[in-house]
Amino acid sequence: MQVPETFDYERASNIDDAIALLERHGDEARLIAGGHSLLPMMKLRLAFPEVLIDINDVPDLDHIRIDGDEIAIGAMVRHAAILDSALLAEHYPIFRDAERVIADPLVRNRGTIGGSFCQADPAEDLSAVGAALGGSVVVRSSSGSRTVPMREFHEGPYETKVGDAEILTEVRFPIRNATGSAYEKVERRVGDWAVAAAGAFVQLDGDMIADAGIGLAAVGADHFIVPDAEAALRGKPAIRESFEEAAQLCHDQCSPVTDQRGPEDYKRHLARELVLRALTRATARARGEES
Repeated sequence: MQVPETFDYERASNIDDAIALLERHGDEARLIAGGHSLLPMMKLRLAFPEVLIDINDVPDLDHIRIDGDEIAIGAMVRHAAILDSALLAEHYPIFRDAERVIADPLVRNRGTIGGSFCQADPAEDLSAVGAALGGSVVVRSSSGSRTVPMREFHEGPYETKVGDAEILTEVRFPIRNATGSAYEKVERRVGDWAVAAAGAFVQLDGDMIADAGIGLAAVGADHFIVPDAEAALRGKPAIRESFEEAAQLCHDQCSPVTDQRGPEDYKRHLARELVLRALTRATARARGEES
């Protein structure tokens, strides 16, 4: 049986309490909510926190709401709530697409969006969704809150902008008109990490693409994005030829590695095909042709 090393346990009552506990215990402390990423790493002795700080009782972190011209999602919102959210389905159906292929009901009932973003796994679905949509991340410390652009939040595999005594409290996405979004994923079995996955966002101005975002998971794209592919879409007609050009750039500029999930050339092929499919579905949704 795999068991983690010995650790101490604290339970935070509010955000300020959680931050104070992080400051008290230093860089050997870790926050825990769902625990579906952290606990397996501890059991495999890949993570060795000396203190776990439970934030499941912390209020004000469990919301999905419109705040001005943005949608705000609290860090403690569970995957199941994201899947069931009518608000997110209306504005960004990419969330519903992604949540349907994340793990299983047990994980979705406990895992949180904050945990997903902070884990920064290169194959993590919601990180690819966030990269496609842009937006921002709110990080809080004892000195106040700061906002980090979504595409600067992940510094590398398993690394983020969150400091040792900071807590991610919210992710925010702008509300935009004439938009569509979609997520596509290939996995070895239901609920597995992606072999490759792609999310797409498009905003239309008539028949032209006014703005676009592409997020890639599990194929070695820096910050989950390929900026050249997105730039190639802007100002172009919303037709298959435009999508194929962007998809080919994703194929050429991602950096997958050969592993137990497949060889490099197969993953590049998947990146191209999934981007093409996601852009096609996102555009259909922007036109009101698909729910």
